[in-house]
Amino acid sequence: MQYRKIDLKDYVQIGEGGNGKTYEKPSEPDLILKVNKRGLNTLEFVKKEYDVSKAVESLGIKVPKMYEIVEVADGYGTLSQRIKDKKSLSRICHDEPERLEEMARILSEKGKELASTPCNTDFFPSRKQQVLKGIEITRFISKKNRRIIRNFAETIPENDHCVHGDFQFGNIIQSGDEYYVIDLDRFAHGDFMFDVGHLFQICNMYASMKQVQDIFHMTYEQFKASWDAFAKAYTGKEDHSEFDHLAGKFACLDLVVRPVFQETSLPQKIFFSIHIKRLVKQFF
Repeated sequence: MQYRKIDLKDYVQIGEGGNGKTYEKPSEPDLILKVNKRGLNTLEFVKKEYDVSKAVESLGIKVPKMYEIVEVADGYGTLSQRIKDKKSLSRICHDEPERLEEMARILSEKGKELASTPCNTDFFPSRKQQVLKGIEITRFISKKNRRIIRNFAETIPENDHCVHGDFQFGNIIQSGDEYYVIDLDRFAHGDFMFDVGHLFQICNMYASMKQVQDIFHMTYEQFKASWDAFAKAYTGKEDHSEFDHLAGKFACLDLVVRPVFQETSLPQKIFFSIHIKRLVKQFF
């Protein structure tokens, strides 16, 4: 299949993230051109992003519309809907800290929407099966902890509802009265606690890291407060210690599934190894 060729000379860079850059064309202000960094700009990778976005939208979940795969220089990119005047929930927490509890409630609502939406299990993978694979291939946990984590993972029932994969305050954006879900490349089906475990890890395990604070525009204190507010909103209880304990177990699974998505470097393996030991000791 032939894809339309885009000349970057016609575009202006407007953003940059961990995976690539975004551009706009002055004559087409309603479109965003996304070009991933080398290695992630292959047709296979970009087509997967495109297909996943289309599949999530078909479930009735509000996402920026994906329009077209295009050829850019020696790789590929996508043209999608530009959401004007957008802000992530994490940016709102930074700019208007008095709204943190409100943003946590919104995140909880969006989480419940995902958890109640039936997923296309023919297209999207099982997060449980991905986790079990991750347990087998990961090289940063001991045999004892591998057994403990596997035993827990095997007790989780299969579930045909949606799992975002990177569920956190930065991946829900607001534009006016509308909220959009973004960064869908780890979308799957399964127990929503997989997503909760990921959020727990960010708000409690990663919160003290300067680079994480910079990425999310949130302070350590805001991370801690946001988890407390989210857990209260999600459970409807002031005392969410039981919920926290379960989330801590799922945080272990969130670590061991990482090698399924991307290769882990030696520093990452050391970092994950330390956190796995702490999580297992605290929650199992």
